[in-house]
Amino acid sequence: MCTRIFLVLFLLASVRAGAQRSYTALVNPFIGTGGHGHTYPGASLPFGAMQLSPDTRMADWDGSSGYHYSDSVIYGFSHTHLSGTGIPDYCDLLLMPFTGKVAWNNTEYRSPFRHSEEKATPGYYEVLLRKHGIRAQLTSALRSGLHRYTFPKGSTDASVLIDLIHRDEVLDAHIEKVSAHELRGYRRSKSWATDQQLYFYIRFDEPIAGFVINNGGKEQQGNAATGKALQAAVRLSAPGGVATCRVGISGVSMEGAKANLEAEIAGKSFESVRAAAERAWNEKLAKIDVRGGSRDQQVTFYTALYHAYLAPNVNQDVDGSYRGTDGKVHRAEGFVNHSVFSLWDTYRALHPLMTILEPQRTNDWINTFLAQYKQGGMLPVWELAGNETFCMIGYHSASVIADAWQKGIRGFDAKLALEAMRSYAESDRFGLRHYRGAGYLPNDLEHESVSKTLEYAYDDWCIAQFAKMQGDSTTYKTYLQRAQHYKNLFDPSTGFFRGKVGASWYHPFDPAEINNFFTEGNAWQYSLAVPHDIEGLKQLHGLTGFGRHLDRLFSTSSVTTGREQPDVTGLIGQYAQGNEPSHHMAYLYNYVGFPFRTQQLVHRICTDFYTNAPDGLIGNEDCGQMSAWYIFSALGFYPVCPGNGDYVLGTPLFDTAAIRLDGNKTFIVRAPRKDTSAYYVNHVQLNGRRSLRSWIPHRFVQEGGDLFFAMQAHPARFGVSGADRPRSAITEHLIRPVPFVYNETNKFRDSTRVQLGGLDSTGSWLIRVTYPPTKQGDYTRGNSPFPYTAPFTIDTSAFIDIYSMRSVVKDDVPAPYYSSRQAFHRLPDRRSITVQSAVHPMYTGGGPEALVDGITGSANWRSGDWQSYFAKDFEAVVDLQESRDIRFLGVHVLQEVSPWILYPKEVRFWVSDDGVNYREALQVANKIANTVEGAQEQELGSAVQLRARYVKVRAVSGGMLPAGHPSAGNPSHLFIDEVMVR
Repeated sequence: MCTRIFLVLFLLASVRAGAQRSYTALVNPFIGTGGHGHTYPGASLPFGAMQLSPDTRMADWDGSSGYHYSDSVIYGFSHTHLSGTGIPDYCDLLLMPFTGKVAWNNTEYRSPFRHSEEKATPGYYEVLLRKHGIRAQLTSALRSGLHRYTFPKGSTDASVLIDLIHRDEVLDAHIEKVSAHELRGYRRSKSWATDQQLYFYIRFDEPIAGFVINNGGKEQQGNAATGKALQAAVRLSAPGGVATCRVGISGVSMEGAKANLEAEIAGKSFESVRAAAERAWNEKLAKIDVRGGSRDQQVTFYTALYHAYLAPNVNQDVDGSYRGTDGKVHRAEGFVNHSVFSLWDTYRALHPLMTILEPQRTNDWINTFLAQYKQGGMLPVWELAGNETFCMIGYHSASVIADAWQKGIRGFDAKLALEAMRSYAESDRFGLRHYRGAGYLPNDLEHESVSKTLEYAYDDWCIAQFAKMQGDSTTYKTYLQRAQHYKNLFDPSTGFFRGKVGASWYHPFDPAEINNFFTEGNAWQYSLAVPHDIEGLKQLHGLTGFGRHLDRLFSTSSVTTGREQPDVTGLIGQYAQGNEPSHHMAYLYNYVGFPFRTQQLVHRICTDFYTNAPDGLIGNEDCGQMSAWYIFSALGFYPVCPGNGDYVLGTPLFDTAAIRLDGNKTFIVRAPRKDTSAYYVNHVQLNGRRSLRSWIPHRFVQEGGDLFFAMQAHPARFGVSGADRPRSAITEHLIRPVPFVYNETNKFRDSTRVQLGGLDSTGSWLIRVTYPPTKQGDYTRGNSPFPYTAPFTIDTSAFIDIYSMRSVVKDDVPAPYYSSRQAFHRLPDRRSITVQSAVHPMYTGGGPEALVDGITGSANWRSGDWQSYFAKDFEAVVDLQESRDIRFLGVHVLQEVSPWILYPKEVRFWVSDDGVNYREALQVANKIANTVEGAQEQELGSAVQLRARYVKVRAVSGGMLPAGHPSAGNPSHLFIDEVMVR
């Protein structure tokens, strides 16, 4: 009874307070604009199509949003921006006010500014441009925005530059003056989105007194121009010193941009549009009312909520028209079309958060997914402005769909959704064919193979759950077995998921190494990437091994090896809060009965890695994911496994939080405490009923009610017993993990014993030995498949095909066996090599001897077969052990310009009989340009007629990256995998 009375009083108080409280006053848009947060401070609406913000730098990683707090100049104000991405794009249609003579070069028209003369609140931005003393103010509606420029007193030449060249590559552009107050045009550009189309309509409140176009560096006086290098300048008749500019944008047409402007901001004052933006933001921010904590913590929280509402973005005109992923114009019927789906990031917390706060918007997003499937042939992976970028991995739209349906959000076609999910998962994209056949991905066939296998498995679990909810038992069974494919990359000898090449573990293994087996991480950071089957993962680690692994993860050295990965930040041991694969890990202690460790870690992360400062985000914001983690964690619960409908409890940051739900319901979280050290949970109460359970179901949140945390300053026996722990388990249709080849190398000189091992040897393993091609080009089968009972010996090169039963229980599935292949190579002779150049530590390709093993790799340079010599020539000496006739000299080299790999300019050879006195034998120049796109390989060499024992080789570096490359002027990699002496 007391709890009910409290709830009634609390709800009444929070409603009154919410109506009076200015939540926007608790938002600091500069959080994340420094460090590696990659956010922008400008004006937008919740999910707004326009993001009107200053640009302070050109495209680089920390300038992905167009703005970085460490900068001191502003180039102007553009109308589209990405929030927290790790790749630059957008920043379209730059406007810059000025006085005096027009300057077309951006280093001349940019202006210094000071942060002390800069202000930002949700929906509003202002700054003093010190170059000409102009105060710029910006505000935004959904698809349109206003600029207000206050020029110095006495100015008679108020002007605005329009730059359509700014930032990315322009494919086509157009601008025209259509009246004394109006301009219109479009800009097609290529960057991350390979064909972004943006149309605009600009209306000045003041008449245009002068108009000039700069087309390809030449000024022209006409009213219109089309080209790839367009700028324009307008001189305004603004006797009062104030100029107002209204801009509408569209992805469809110039007419659509005008219609958006007319519908949203035509005839409205700057103040009224700004006030409407503030109301829109207060309405969204009021969905969660938190009390308690420090002011800085509240600012951090509401800024996180603000960031969570910046993307995805509405991507349709006021009449519902939008440009689809097929490049054609469509009209949304029954939903609002959106863009900017950073799904590898946002499926983890942002989308689950929005199932609570924005269920109808979630329906809109899923209907957008299905529209993209119908129009572009696939669900989105990372869609941007109607372009599928294929950035990142997995098919995580499946997670968003399954999680929504499981929570009762069902305003979409379920039959079409299942068809769309299966269409992607049953395609041959990104190694999926081999993943289905072998039960895992080897890196010689698909790079980032470990990460892809693990994330495919989770997505398959989501498809299985969705199929089960639709009553499709056949699809459920198929995908539930696929969801266990993670087991096929678990190495019991190390306790990690490891990369395979063929059917063998890749050697050497360092769990701290960031390499091409993983996506933005290492073996530590992917070691727990099985949110859908924690019980299965615990079994792989053994009775107590899972808890020990967690302890090691958070306590081991934070030093990473291998590739420099700027995303891997916010390290506690090898846990990396700054990147998404780690985000669920701190909550896994609840699964082993130690939630106090979760409470310690979550409190530490919330306190240390999220602050009220420009560098207050520990990593990329990633379109709301980094902030959504904080929102959930500050509220005291987190969706470890989206799609299972459960939240794992942590430790609330605030004394009270009221989450306002649809249907006039409110979910209350209470965690009163005497001081900030009381972050341990003694017990919880669910609507007044005491509980030691360390998780809650979504329906408890959805129905509204009261979650009370009893807090204290020391660990308690909360969530310890098995019945009180969260559970994530696959318990039926179990698979037999595939065997692996024990051999550390697949190369031998005389003979080698082939040995298999595995997690499950109770099922029969069948072996087939296939020998290399005969002179006629046919493969010779040495035998029919035979049962593997013990190691066996081979003395010639061969392919070993391995077949293993899929299911623990025999069934009549169409493909009952997993099938994998391991190549073994007998070395042709005993030649050796001495490499005199230092190899790049990320690309060692099996060591020096791999350069004379007679094996050439494919154009897949991420496979681990290639060696890199960065910013240097490659030099080596081959010892044939005796003088021999030589008929060919060459090197097998690779080029892919985009990732900085260039062919050598030339290769030179010298030969010797004694290893001291050398004579020149061959010089061959590369004839393939360093501007050719795509991965390619060649034998750079020629036939010779000579005899020698020693061969010296020098491959001359390809030099600096060519003009036109995003990193032009930087040194290149020289990739080689064989010195060819025949």
